[in-house]
Amino acid sequence: MRQFSYVTNRTLVNKAGKESGRMRVMVKVGSTQAEGDYHCPECGHDGKVSQAFKRPFTIRCGKCNVLIRMPRLKNK
Repeated sequence: MRQFSYVTNRTLVNKAGKESGRMRVMVKVGSTQAEGDYHCPECGHDGKVSQAFKRPFTIRCGKCNVLIRMPRLKNK
């Protein structure tokens, strides 16, 4: 039985263009709530996220308040 309807683990790029962060997001089957964690590409802060899932998926870093957007796979 599938437990999640959406799972992703993406690399994040900072403003200087260097791959230095990551974001992992999971949405359980039958839920609209996203749960996951991230490593901020700007300040290196590790944090957790739990919020409504909508695209484009964005969060704010809990330390430096930078807006982190999940990169689209189409752009890779």
